[in-house]
Amino acid sequence: MTQASLISRLPERLQFLVPARFRVRHPLVPVVRLSGAIGAMMPLRPGLSIAGLAPVLERAFSVSGAKAVAIVVNSPGGSPAQSHLIFRRIRALAEEKKLPVFAFVEDAAASGGYMIACAADEIYADPSSVLGSIGVVSAGFGFDRLIERFGIERRVYTAGEKKAMLDPFQPEDPRDVERLKELQKEIHEVFVGLVRSRRGAKLDETNSDLFSGAFWVGQHAVRLGLADGVGDIRTVMRERFGEKVQLRMIEPPRQPLLSRLLGRRALGETGLVDPDAVLGALEERASWARLGL
Repeated sequence: MTQASLISRLPERLQFLVPARFRVRHPLVPVVRLSGAIGAMMPLRPGLSIAGLAPVLERAFSVSGAKAVAIVVNSPGGSPAQSHLIFRRIRALAEEKKLPVFAFVEDAAASGGYMIACAADEIYADPSSVLGSIGVVSAGFGFDRLIERFGIERRVYTAGEKKAMLDPFQPEDPRDVERLKELQKEIHEVFVGLVRSRRGAKLDETNSDLFSGAFWVGQHAVRLGLADGVGDIRTVMRERFGEKVQLRMIEPPRQPLLSRLLGRRALGETGLVDPDAVLGALEERASWARLGL
């Protein structure tokens, strides 16, 4: 029996005992999980952002001997700016390191989550995954009648007539709504252009709902060109790189103890309830609910 075959019989966990030049090297694919809403949901429970993800992405694309990088996406969307910044960073690293990127969708890659998935060269989904929602949404509340009922007077002083645009404590101004829709249209055009640039001829643009904000499940999304196939990360990576492929999870830095304790307090684990934490959780829940999840 040769030395190579003897070494290959060693369990993976014991390979470190063998000098580096003799170790059996299997194909390696770093994996980054992108899970949750995008953008700041609340101070102590932030969503996905370029500030939080940049170090993790840098590490993933810097793994020695990597054959590709896989991103696992599970997001209902969120901030358009943060989504675009994360997309651009993934593409920049992929081109710099000359590594292909594969995206695997879990529950959802919707809205900004789908924008991030488009950073991959190939997108795969579960049959029950939700993909798409290529649109822009803004939501809020109007409290002007409520404060009027209780005799509360709202006082706002500005330098610049549009500075208090869409103030939820004042009656809605049709001109403000028109301006908001103009902004949404510009953001939507950026989103649509990005999807077209990444998915190209794969897209079925005969479907009039493709860029309407509608969303679809796995196999239907494949037929529309929003994804390349139905499959999970383990199966697809084994088909692509062989049965011995190693999937190495790249974890984000662990939060300092003080932040974790304050986060628990904010979520009510000490019996105290932080209103910001509650509102953030409700907003994130609403993002998932729009997808029926």
